[in-house]
Amino acid sequence: MRNIVNPPKINIRTDLRPGDLGYVACLHGRIYNEECGYGRGFESYVLEGLAAFLREYDPSRDRAWVCEDGSQIVGFLSGVHRDHAIQLRYFILLPEYRGFGLGKKLMQSFIAYMKEIKCSRAYLWTTREQETAIALYERFGFRLREEVPSESFDKVLVEQRYDMEL
Repeated sequence: MRNIVNPPKINIRTDLRPGDLGYVACLHGRIYNEECGYGRGFESYVLEGLAAFLREYDPSRDRAWVCEDGSQIVGFLSGVHRDHAIQLRYFILLPEYRGFGLGKKLMQSFIAYMKEIKCSRAYLWTTREQETAIALYERFGFRLREEVPSESFDKVLVEQRYDMEL
């Protein structure tokens, strides 16, 4: 892990390239295991979801934001089309890139994309222990709608659904 003192110059691109989603899966598996104790069940869940996202990816209805510092992916967020909403998924930042406003910038881009495609509803799933991320989601208008006990990620936790309407 690098110790970053000054805000880095991050490039955010919206085109998916070979290897991007594999690396995003790796980040999720590693970071969520280290920070939350999520096991292989979580990594499997992420891999399955990312594979479906790639299979069904439609650049006119889906969007990915890939954050790069040089050639290194340091963050990611996707907007996945659903019947009457867009699902915010796979939001992740390397720990050393947090606290510089990058999460806020990604959320602003997500909201701008919703407006661009004229989609007024969004939702996401997270876990109760993701307090920092939840605070960011709530600042952008997401509200808790559902809680479900779960052991899907190799530990007991509560999954939460947040919805937002523009």
